[in-house]
Amino acid sequence: MTDTKYAGLSPALVETVAGLSAGSMATLAVHPLDIVKTRMQVYRSTYTSSPTPLTTIAILRALLQTDRPVSALYRGLTPNLLGNATSWASFFFFKSRFERAIACIRSSATRDGQKRGNHRLTPLDFFLASLLSGIATQLLTNPIWVLKTRMLALDASAQGAYPSMLSGARQLLRDEGWKGFYRGLGVGMLAVSHGAVQFAVYEPGRRLWVAAAERVRRSRGTSESNREAALSNEATVVLSTVSKLVAGTVTYPLQVLRSRLQYHEAERVFGRGLRGVVGQLWREEGVRGFYRGLVPGVVRVMPATWVTFLVYENVKWYLPRWIGEREIRVV
Repeated sequence: MTDTKYAGLSPALVETVAGLSAGSMATLAVHPLDIVKTRMQVYRSTYTSSPTPLTTIAILRALLQTDRPVSALYRGLTPNLLGNATSWASFFFFKSRFERAIACIRSSATRDGQKRGNHRLTPLDFFLASLLSGIATQLLTNPIWVLKTRMLALDASAQGAYPSMLSGARQLLRDEGWKGFYRGLGVGMLAVSHGAVQFAVYEPGRRLWVAAAERVRRSRGTSESNREAALSNEATVVLSTVSKLVAGTVTYPLQVLRSRLQYHEAERVFGRGLRGVVGQLWREEGVRGFYRGLVPGVVRVMPATWVTFLVYENVKWYLPRWIGEREIRVV
């Protein structure tokens, strides 16, 4: 196994900074589409008197027609930015730690047998590390997601809407107690499989791509160590797209359920608990209901994924060089 260490910087720190940068940039780029997706996920056709079906264009038009369109398009940015930045930073931090722990455990196990040496992580290992990282991240950030969902779901002028993240947190604590901050946690735990599936596809693909590029470099007789050792931007876009589409197809219904569980007065509007939400959604809309908001979700998630992984890969590559450090390859 080839590991990468940075003189003066721990791999976990590099991963954390890269993840923090990636999450922040991606959120700023696609926040308006996140509003559209959230409002479509919590829309209940039988609960509104409006005969007009809710669409992406209709929501965007309504946001742009307000007195302050920019504020409307970026309502709830604070919890979304804080949640995404914290999630990506903590996810990559935990992921680095769990991958190293799994490699150490596997290596210790093989040394007792016939094989010796460092363990090469398998897709299953990447899946397990990402799953554990997602669980840890979800426990840390669920309160932020509750506030984000409630702010994005309603206009600032709507009845019961939170005027800000801080006031929303105070109102949530007053009305529902600490348990309110962990609404939808169960579904959120199931939803961490999204990141696990995504990285189970992305990491092996990344390793194969880099290995293939290295073979091409050697066959050409080039010895310079520049961007060849890193993943190219084109490869990052391709791999992140494929991994995100696979993960999104499998886990999107969990996003719809979580948004409904975290909504204002969720039990009155959508039913009691996960079983009530699932039952009501199935009765009223069938299978299509579980994919409500998929179109703006896909339109939003692909640019966000590209920005996330491009920033993540480039920050992880350049950060040690920006501060004058030298990468050390340890075999």
